[in-house]
Amino acid sequence: MNYYVIYDGNCNLCVTFVQLLESFDKGQMFRYVPMQDQVTLQPWGITPEDCELGVILLDADAPGRRWQGTAAVEEIGRVLPMGNLFVEAYRGLPGVKWVGDRIYDQVRDHRYTLFGKRQDTYNSPYCGACGSQTAGN
Repeated sequence: MNYYVIYDGNCNLCVTFVQLLESFDKGQMFRYVPMQDQVTLQPWGITPEDCELGVILLDADAPGRRWQGTAAVEEIGRVLPMGNLFVEAYRGLPGVKWVGDRIYDQVRDHRYTLFGKRQDTYNSPYCGACGSQTAGN
């Protein structure tokens, strides 16, 4: 199965997360599309407003299947080798998922204040479908 990770290419935290995934995956399972690339996102019906609600994971084989926010992060973890063990432990601890969801919302809404905003949008070398941007900024 292949996935698209739709992330904020101007957010330092988001870019660091994508670069970490790139180092593990090397484009084998995931392709990365910055939310700023509306040309690529438009055929999937993903709007800038959708992107503001957090990272999106899109099933490349069935684009109607998508996860967002903490659900996307959990699904990314679940499909990584050995990641399912950590996701199940996280989900299994009473109250931890609820707290994690609240923390994610706060970080998402204050990401530029907390982690800074890049001057240039980061475009992954593992974009695949990107049409309007060049990779590797």
